[in-house]
Amino acid sequence: MKTDLTDTTASKINKALVKARRAIGTPAVGMVLTLVIVTDEENAYDALKAAGDASREHPSRTLVVIKRVSRSPRDRTQSRLDAEVRVGADAGTGETVVLRLHGEVVDHAQSVVLPLLLPDAPVVVWWPVNAPLDPANDPLGALAQRRVTDTYACEQPVKELAARADAYTPGDTDLSWTRITPWRSMLAAALDQVACQVQAVEVEGEEFNPSCELLAMWLADRLDVPVRRTRSAGPGLTAVRMDTDCGPIVLDRADGSLATLAVQGQPKRAVALKRRDTAELIAEELRRLDPDDTYASALRYGVERLKQENGGDAPAKGDRDAGGRNAGEREAVPAPVESVAKGPAAEATAEAPVKRAAAK
Repeated sequence: MKTDLTDTTASKINKALVKARRAIGTPAVGMVLTLVIVTDEENAYDALKAAGDASREHPSRTLVVIKRVSRSPRDRTQSRLDAEVRVGADAGTGETVVLRLHGEVVDHAQSVVLPLLLPDAPVVVWWPVNAPLDPANDPLGALAQRRVTDTYACEQPVKELAARADAYTPGDTDLSWTRITPWRSMLAAALDQVACQVQAVEVEGEEFNPSCELLAMWLADRLDVPVRRTRSAGPGLTAVRMDTDCGPIVLDRADGSLATLAVQGQPKRAVALKRRDTAELIAEELRRLDPDDTYASALRYGVERLKQENGGDAPAKGDRDAGGRNAGEREAVPAPVESVAKGPAAEATAEAPVKRAAAK
């Protein structure tokens, strides 16, 4: 059931929700949380579809906040709220309210959302794109126990990770971290099978993929060993190689779907490690509403390295200009994780020792 409300208020939206539930014969509210999606018109459809698929596992009231851009000064001074209420088959297993904000009310979205939150239920805010640098201090983010961003959708994902680390507040998380959950599980299980000491690690993946950076920082943080970050054509993460005193452990996924796990002294095994869609990622994040301390530790481990590696545009050693001359060398700086590029034409970053910390 779908109801359109033009130039409405939060009170009228609540009444429309009650009326719609009664019309379809489900007057009781059986939802476990409120999911607030803050997006634009371009990305609203994909985000709403992902939330609808995730609602089969987590019945929730989904509030989609779309801030419309006013084209004239006159429109910017006039406030208007349009809403679309969906209940029943049109809203998955929960309720969906699409809120389109016009004019001055765009800057006060929290005043519209607050009356529509489910009472005594947790609140999760998700920014599919264009997340604020400090989600916890955002007016909408302040209403939530859990704040979900996605640095992969940013123009400069690695720099965005550094900003996330600077502004981290318990309850923050990122879908780039969620994407590497199967990798972390598989690598931990592989290490549990052998009684060996890891000496060095290499993480291979796309150049501007924040999930690769997070996995490298997590391994360096937990294992307290040098981690080498190399670049490949993708898709996403392609391989992790761990050098141990018992021989190498390699998890290789060249096609983005099926991976091969090779442990010294054991036959190679094929493991399913497909790239998951957004609905699966957001469903995983909704399973836990407590702070993710492991994510926080990994994120903070490599902040300085990320800033140093992305702070300048100096040419790297080995790069050559059109005439074949050496373009210059980048000054080496201490960093917790080394970053190099594979291939004759790729950029190579100077090696640096990993920051030593107490073993976890």
